[in-house]
Formats: sequence, C-alpha cells, structure tokens
Amino acid sequence: MISYNKLWKLLIDLNMTKQDLCRKAGFSSSTLSKLKNGQNVTTDILCKICDALDCDFGDIMEYIKDKEDCQGI
Repeated sequence: MISYNKLWKLLIDLNMTKQDLCRKAGFSSSTLSKLKNGQNVTTDILCKICDALDCDFGDIMEYIKDKEDCQGI
C-alpha cells in the first residue's frame, strides 16, 4: 500500500493547499482525489509533484507493507 501522508505534511510545512498543488503541478482534481484516497497514480503525476515541490519520491510517499498481502510468500 502506498501512503501519501508525507505529501500532506510537506504541503502543511510549505503553507500550501491541495488546490495550490494541483495548479502548480498541473494535474486535475480527479487526480488529487486519487491521492487523497491512497489510490494509484502514474509516475508522471509523481514527477510533476516532485518538480513542483522540488523534492523526491521519498519526500511525498512511502510504501507500507500489508501483512495480509504478504502471507504465504
């Protein structure tokens, strides 16, 4: 599972709203909705966010291992 909690914290630290991010990074409100719900987005979107915020993937997201998904591996 991917968590975007780091992105939301970074926006707070930058005193930036989610709508500000949409405008600056150039993506739609439907993409923002996907991010808010922890759904998959393209790497292109992640690159746009990183470019807009001058950061790296690790600054905006993290992988959280789901124990149920890894059973039996």
